[in-house]
Amino acid sequence: MTNSIKSLENQHALVTGGGRGIGLEITLQLLNQGAKVTILGRNQKTLDTITQNYPNNCFAVSADITNEKSVQKAIQSATAQFGPIDILVNNAGQAESAPFLKTDVAMLQRLLDVNLIGTMLCIQAVLPEMIKNNWGRIINIASTAGLTGYAYVSAYCATKHAVVGMTRALALELAKKGVTVNAICPGFTESDILKNSIANVMLKTGRSEADIRNEFATNNPQGRIIQPIEIANTVLWLCSENSGSIHGQTIPISGGEILQ
Repeated sequence: MTNSIKSLENQHALVTGGGRGIGLEITLQLLNQGAKVTILGRNQKTLDTITQNYPNNCFAVSADITNEKSVQKAIQSATAQFGPIDILVNNAGQAESAPFLKTDVAMLQRLLDVNLIGTMLCIQAVLPEMIKNNWGRIINIASTAGLTGYAYVSAYCATKHAVVGMTRALALELAKKGVTVNAICPGFTESDILKNSIANVMLKTGRSEADIRNEFATNNPQGRIIQPIEIANTVLWLCSENSGSIHGQTIPISGGEILQ
């Protein structure tokens, strides 16, 4: 990873949902590669437990990514701390499940607000400086649900498909701006979303946690749950200088479940 180390030294990365799970692993790997990292989340106390271990390189700011003013204020604070943002990782996300006929507008709107509108607002807040500096990396953490369909999560699939569509469209606008934008699409990954999904199925079916976890793992031809480090390492690769031609892509991390 020597190319990554060289390219990330003193780069300023912003990771939304960076306080736990996939976002935390991405944060830690970026810090290990020499980046300055701002972690953005809803719970300042949780974020502060991370930054205290990296007092010179990690900054925490709480914000509601569904609110434009809140996002702008957070970006201003981050920029004041470490300078303009060079790398944006849109990791914050939300999932809910229900049969289609029980999926109401309120559920769809909640998922749109976080998964799509939150992603859009964060990009809009950092993109002008990236274009001005003729360099930037935007990485949207989508899902295999943005590339295929799954039963009982139609609203979630719809919002993640929207993130993929926005990624591809934005890539065409940015092709000559020195800024790349890509989407990483993990399969079932060890995360809070997975834990919540398992708990939800247990509640509705009475099945055991081990049984449900095994069923989720079988979606992956390798028969396992994806680990956060696998996503974090892909983020590092997309951030490197040598990944400049990787643009407008959706990268499944799914053990072969999604073949493109």
